[in-house]
Amino acid sequence: MAELTVAAGLARGLMDFAAAAGAPREALAARSGIDPAALEDHDLRVPLERYAALMRAAKELTGDPALPLHFGEAVDMARLSVVGLLLHASETFGEVLTQLNRYGRLIVEVETGAQERFQLARRDGRLWIVDHRPNPNAFPELTEATFARFAGRSRQFGIADFAMTVHVTHPAPEHWRDYERVFGRPAVFGADWNAMQIEEPWLSHRIALQPRYVFGILSGHADALLGKLESARTTRGRVEAMLMPILHTGDCSIEAVAGKLGLSRQTLYRRLRAEGVTFEQVLDGLRRELAEQYLAGAKVSVDETAYLTGFSDRAAFSRAFKRWTGRSPRAAAG
Repeated sequence: MAELTVAAGLARGLMDFAAAAGAPREALAARSGIDPAALEDHDLRVPLERYAALMRAAKELTGDPALPLHFGEAVDMARLSVVGLLLHASETFGEVLTQLNRYGRLIVEVETGAQERFQLARRDGRLWIVDHRPNPNAFPELTEATFARFAGRSRQFGIADFAMTVHVTHPAPEHWRDYERVFGRPAVFGADWNAMQIEEPWLSHRIALQPRYVFGILSGHADALLGKLESARTTRGRVEAMLMPILHTGDCSIEAVAGKLGLSRQTLYRRLRAEGVTFEQVLDGLRRELAEQYLAGAKVSVDETAYLTGFSDRAAFSRAFKRWTGRSPRAAAG
């Protein structure tokens, strides 16, 4: 199974939120293994395992056990992901759910098979939004942040008292009272599902915070990102995912990556050849893509870009960049 990931924008939002709450950014980076400079492009990916480590480090370093709830309630996904912008351009809350199921993997990847993650269900004559994320109690903070985001954004959409009842499968945490403040009512812990009861009229509640024509533009970009995410299921995509967090260390040998993938060097070599590429081509292509993104944003210096892409010095990086593009890094950054 390919490694699950989250959008770099989401990780950036969490790191910024925790830093604003008093957590040292250097300590957050060290404990999670996430380099803050690698989060400049919100569309890049971060391993879900590292995001979970970042969330837990944020709770500890801020001294706020309810931080996932507070982050979910406060974060505006429109600032962190194209998916958030798409939701703002949706006509109704019912369409918001449709787009979340279509594009939600761009925010957080979840393995649900053919089943949609968020489904509407009726129980005892009441309507519920059910989150079908598997093994949710392994990372209950993600449930907290997700449900709090529903509550926080629904208020932005003009829906008051969105959740009539909140059920979660994890046991009651020490900060159980924070649930009542965030959701406006106590939660039911240790339930048999993760679900929020809503009123049916909310499904037809109009949103459209963005002009409707924007929807088509944004969905085109989101479809392209989904295509890239799907390509990560290939051997090349898995190699790129492994290289991304270690690129800056310079230890990017085929032996090191094969070991992380649980493969022999020869097996990895054969699988890449079957896809028409070599390991060196994958590494070189990833370095070029990231270098162009870093420099185009004008937020990362040439020296920092050389470091982030794993070059031993600026001169070696400059030679490679000129080979890729025919330009110097300084010209690309200017």
